[in-house]
Amino acid sequence: MDGLGIGRAVLAGYDWGGRAANVVCALSPERCAGLVSVNGYLVQDLDRAWVPLEVRIEAGFWYFYYFLTPRGEAALAERPKEIARLVWERNSPLWRFTEEDLDRAAETFENPDYVAVVTHVYRHRLFYAPGDPDYAEAEKKLRKLPPITVPAVTLDGLADGNFPATDGTSSAKYFTGPRVHHQVEGAGHNLPQEKPQAFVDAVLEVVKLARDSS
Repeated sequence: MDGLGIGRAVLAGYDWGGRAANVVCALSPERCAGLVSVNGYLVQDLDRAWVPLEVRIEAGFWYFYYFLTPRGEAALAERPKEIARLVWERNSPLWRFTEEDLDRAAETFENPDYVAVVTHVYRHRLFYAPGDPDYAEAEKKLRKLPPITVPAVTLDGLADGNFPATDGTSSAKYFTGPRVHHQVEGAGHNLPQEKPQAFVDAVLEVVKLARDSS
């Protein structure tokens, strides 16, 4: 944002991108005009990193644990596209993505740091690797699960293969500013790509929410 000369912006995303957007809104709300977040509040609760969730959800996290091992790291290096295909199929069971869709995403796997970054993320979130010391202060603040104070629209896909849709109440305490929650019919985990109009509508809605609350 600094490089582009953007002072404030609406941030929107899902999964890793959604987590990044949540973090910026939590730590630097003055830079954020609003937030669109798929699956609600996404700041990781590292104090509960070893607390198991429902068995069905844990089973869907197979790759989290796979990437802790040298075998999983080797598989990610050798067959990242096929791992992505399986995750997409399981997390978005109604999405009829094309090979072109997968090929486009796979271009990002060519980054020489791809394997190191992915494996570190999952190892860190399960307490098997330390965080970057350059961000120790930010991590300390995030461990307190700071609230999102900016206007927010949150979305849950009703066809998410691993993350059950909620009515938004379970994460309500983390949103202290104006907030609206929607369930999206037919959307799996990759909601922005599966139901792009719903995602665009959420961005427009949070802009209006921000204007109405100013």
